[in-house]
Amino acid sequence: MIPHKWLRQQPIWWCGGIMVMMAVLIYGCRPGTAGPKAGGVDKGSPGRQPIVRSTSSAGPAVPVAPATPKAKAASEVSCCCCLGKDASPPTALKGNVPIPEGAPISYREGASEGRDFENDGIDRRQPVFGFNTEGYKYYEENDFTAVTSHPLSTFSIDVDTASYANVRRFLLQERRLPPVDAVRIEECLNYFHYDYPAPAEALPLLPTMELASCPWNPGHDLLLIGLQAKPVATDQLPPGNFVFLIDSSGSMADDLPLVKQALGLLVDQLRSCDRVAVVTYAGSAGLVLSSTPGDCHKIIKDKIDALQSGGATAGAQGIELAYQIAAKYFIPGGNNRVILITDGDFNVGVGSEGELVRMIEAKRAQNIFLTVLGTGRGNYQDGKMQMLADKGNGNYAYLDSIREAQKVLVGEMAGNLFTVAKDVKIQLEFNPRFVKGYRLIGYEKRKLADRDFADDAKDAGEVGAGHQVTVLYELIPASSEEEVPAAAPLEFQKTTVVSDKLINFKLRWKTPEDRNSTEWIGYCTAEKASPPSANFRFAAAVAEFGLLLRNSPLKGRADWNQVIQLAQDARGTDRNGYRAEFIKLAETARLLDPRHSGDKLITESRGNIVGK
Repeated sequence: MIPHKWLRQQPIWWCGGIMVMMAVLIYGCRPGTAGPKAGGVDKGSPGRQPIVRSTSSAGPAVPVAPATPKAKAASEVSCCCCLGKDASPPTALKGNVPIPEGAPISYREGASEGRDFENDGIDRRQPVFGFNTEGYKYYEENDFTAVTSHPLSTFSIDVDTASYANVRRFLLQERRLPPVDAVRIEECLNYFHYDYPAPAEALPLLPTMELASCPWNPGHDLLLIGLQAKPVATDQLPPGNFVFLIDSSGSMADDLPLVKQALGLLVDQLRSCDRVAVVTYAGSAGLVLSSTPGDCHKIIKDKIDALQSGGATAGAQGIELAYQIAAKYFIPGGNNRVILITDGDFNVGVGSEGELVRMIEAKRAQNIFLTVLGTGRGNYQDGKMQMLADKGNGNYAYLDSIREAQKVLVGEMAGNLFTVAKDVKIQLEFNPRFVKGYRLIGYEKRKLADRDFADDAKDAGEVGAGHQVTVLYELIPASSEEEVPAAAPLEFQKTTVVSDKLINFKLRWKTPEDRNSTEWIGYCTAEKASPPSANFRFAAAVAEFGLLLRNSPLKGRADWNQVIQLAQDARGTDRNGYRAEFIKLAETARLLDPRHSGDKLITESRGNIVGK
């Protein structure tokens, strides 16, 4: 107790503050009122307080009493004293109105940097019971460009696959359409394997091209460009110097078991010539395991299995320590890499994002690369993790299940953890004789200025051993009457070039150790494939899937039935079942999309999807 005499001697503001704190401790620390950071972001605890719609087709009207300021304050209190306490089941709303059994749960908008979600009649909102701070970077979709005013298209490649796995999480686990900005079509395309020819021994990459009609816009053409990287057998990979950087903060409480299982799969693949260190970060960063030979599987897995979650997220401090360890045990000519596993929710660390980026870029120049594995939900910071992987010359994947961990860390281990070509750039020159306008589907964040193509100082994307890159351009034929916005006609630039080439194609890359680039030049004719290959048809289905999920204004006649039919016809052998799973996702999205079903709203009613 605070002595009464001492209390009277204190300034009035001091006493007021103490009384407020005591009120919070007495009335706020009750089961079920813990905030989202109580042991991590609340992702499913019984302590959530959902808001129930006042009317619903699932049941009679639910009267919601207006909450008084006092009642509202009491119901929204969150304090650190509730950490570790068992929360009681939700029996009251804000304003102490009971939740009727079977009542549907309302949704609110999720976080998306730069804009709200599209007002397209689709319920993409986050459920209120899942305190949601997920962040996705806004980007403007590529539009058509007139060949007469801008014949060159230049961009950096990308082999990340995180967006597709995250979209799958929304559709199958959360049973709703993903936020618009969570859908990056290039990452959906690159999730799948295609039948591309392998490069010759001397080349790390080989392109292939195919032209056919565009399924969602019959008046347009679709150009497919596929890149196949040279495969390298796991036992032929150079020695690896890996640092596992594991986010063990409170927000990872629900995800740490999956992280342990995933890393266990990777550890089982390591050899005696590899080395592994383990660094964790929560309120501060720490070295859990010094650099250890990779074949000491039990020692490494025991250290990982002993990890527990708790505390804030000193992500930048952890990255700095991980790079120090990687530099200390650097293997010349080896695969030196930090592998970061996190939900991206950094809230303690360096003073600015710029400092973190500059440190990662400096280590990249020393051939220490960064691979990012995302996990989690509710507080998932997609934009931040994509930026870290891009700056660190590494890949970015999302782990929504142990099956995805098997794909990323075992089946595609060589591609995701060993780079065969870096700073890979593509430049196309379109022939106005055949093409009036073009647009690159996806890769919005990878576009480069035309002059950057030949600039070896300009950073670009990386390709791992055996990786594939798939690119699609939608083309407006020169014979089309469709108007394409263009600059005013230029008098002195008129030339007459007679060529049967549709495009000139340039590919530029560096080997991991080189500072100078190699350039490959080729072309594609205007002859259309008839019928198009299975590669083309399945890639077109995936692109159309992305256009529909984004409700793109450029989706033309895109339709879920056509997506499903294209994918079914091009399924092929599908050894791992990924294409069959894609068809399942498309069927699920068709059911959730009110534009197809005629529903106006999708809600969740105690585990059942219902329309209203």
